[in-house]
Amino acid sequence: MNRKLIIRLLGAMMAIVALAMIPSFLLALYFGDGDAPVLAGCAGGLLVPGLLIWFLVRPGARATHLRLREGFLVVGLGWVVLSAGGALPFFFSGLYPRFEDALFESVSGFTTTGATVLLEYEHFPRGIMFWRGTTHWVGGMGVLMLTLALLPKLTGRTSHLVRAESPGPSLSKLVPHTGATAIILYRIYILLTLLEFLALQLCGLNAYDAALHSLSTAGTGGFSNYSASVGAFQSPAVDAVITFFMFLFGVNFAQYYRFLISPPKEKLTSFFRDEEFRWYLSIVLLLIALLTGLNLSYYGSDLLVSLRYSAFQLCSIISTTGFVTWNFNLWPVASRMLVFLAMFLGACAGSTAGGIKMVRVALAAKNARRAVRSTDQPKKVLVVRMDGKAIDESMLSQISIFIIVYVALVVIGGFLLSLEGKFAPMDNLSAALTCVSNVGPAFGALASDFAGYGPFGKLLCSFLMLAGRLELFPILLLFTRSAWKSK
Repeated sequence: MNRKLIIRLLGAMMAIVALAMIPSFLLALYFGDGDAPVLAGCAGGLLVPGLLIWFLVRPGARATHLRLREGFLVVGLGWVVLSAGGALPFFFSGLYPRFEDALFESVSGFTTTGATVLLEYEHFPRGIMFWRGTTHWVGGMGVLMLTLALLPKLTGRTSHLVRAESPGPSLSKLVPHTGATAIILYRIYILLTLLEFLALQLCGLNAYDAALHSLSTAGTGGFSNYSASVGAFQSPAVDAVITFFMFLFGVNFAQYYRFLISPPKEKLTSFFRDEEFRWYLSIVLLLIALLTGLNLSYYGSDLLVSLRYSAFQLCSIISTTGFVTWNFNLWPVASRMLVFLAMFLGACAGSTAGGIKMVRVALAAKNARRAVRSTDQPKKVLVVRMDGKAIDESMLSQISIFIIVYVALVVIGGFLLSLEGKFAPMDNLSAALTCVSNVGPAFGALASDFAGYGPFGKLLCSFLMLAGRLELFPILLLFTRSAWKSK
């Protein structure tokens, strides 16, 4: 095992997290809310050891390659280090009295879940709140992707890192070098974030609110500086802009690159040539139509109002952003069931969203259809295809295993949460699901916050959020004996 290279990568991640605190520190100085010393101290406390590790730990010229197992270990350990470091400003500010609360908030931020243990936070210092939103933006595209973008020559073989962290069943490079691919993705990420920031300002939001909600939307996280979330603005224009961008950030970022390099006449059709995008668009439009119809009587037969709130909440849930403009726990039972099912789905692979992902849903549906057809035609060779290409049987097997483990983790997590005996069974199950899918809001008593859980429940939810963000296996690998063997 290449321990020195693993440690060096972890040091680089610590330094990057410290640098990510600088904008929040500058805002804290500008607003003068008293949180600047805490942010400066935490940034320094991460930057100094991170740089020391980077400069002092040298793996040697013959040890610059990561194997797959080591890549998974770096990702799993890296996100634990990342979450613990990100929790420091929350804890030392005194706003979170217990470290497990600060850790929960940090994990929720970096995994872009958006669940919170806070009851009220409008009075919190704006620098700390901006750091809270920044964790979404940093975690959305992935801190390992950021590491590769800034340090493309960090190691001779980085594809294992991207494979371990990439939110989807396959890895496709846009260009031959992984570091260059990371830079391209981050440029697109920054561009879309800036476009939303400008659009929200045109809708009347001040620069601070527009920036914070743009960061949260880009990471599909959902942290807001208002207890009522986006509903605090009471603005149809703001709702429409955020709904649109939540959908956009659920699209595979590789599609935006193909859009940019396509000839002018083929730019729009470049999206529709991708089968996963067609599944994503079709399911979103179908569920919006169903929710709008089911909620029509609830909103007094006002079609536009029902469409506004149904579209926003559906895009928020399926993109796993977690913003709210209306308490969907008050919707009809059938509408709530659709929301519950949407929590499983997620958006496209290669986006900042969580969930099972549309490509897995599509392939699982096609595989199930093949199984049904094979009962009638047992001798016929039936091939599952995606974008016209035959899918390898091993890939279909991996997807089936992933979905089984995914559902099992939700059920087991819901059971373990029920051991605290504080909430109803369905509330605990929805909490486990929203954590594994990185959605944010749950049902029942957990609709607005997770403050009611004790230390065990909060730590378990933190684990479930990490497992969901890392596509289950990198974080589960940390608990196997083989992961820590030297050979």
